[in-house]
Amino acid sequence: MSSEEGPRARAPAQGRPRELSAGGVVVRGRLGAEELVAIVPVRPAADGSPVLGLPKGHIDGDETPLAAATREVREETGVLAEPLGELGEVSYWYRRGGRSISKSVVFFLFRYRSGDTADHDHEVREARWIDLRQACETLTYEGERRMARRALERLAQAARSG
Repeated sequence: MSSEEGPRARAPAQGRPRELSAGGVVVRGRLGAEELVAIVPVRPAADGSPVLGLPKGHIDGDETPLAAATREVREETGVLAEPLGELGEVSYWYRRGGRSISKSVVFFLFRYRSGDTADHDHEVREARWIDLRQACETLTYEGERRMARRALERLAQAARSG
């Protein structure tokens, strides 16, 4: 992912490739001490540095974005999680094979139910729990940091209302 949002985050021109994916912010823990599960994919960033990101991936066939996000969370983190609602969409451009690709990822908020982060798939070098507030600052991409902040806001809102 070479860039996130900003001036280049616009609708793709006709005929330009566009990809749609889905992902999740999976949280656990008590109010004020929530953690989210982050992944370090096998594939590094464009500059060769490791990525600390959220689980996400392509929507397969007739899958809904929520079904794809649920599947990707399970595959990339090894955990089972219950969906709590949609968080929003992150759009960006990246280059593959000399072509610019427009990509949008719909993110959902999930609550951890069971599973072990050691059970992640081969596309992930490591899956680990990190403090949710820390994730708002340390996830590699701004769009994913924004999704972590939204998750934090939603959890705080839910706690206030009830």
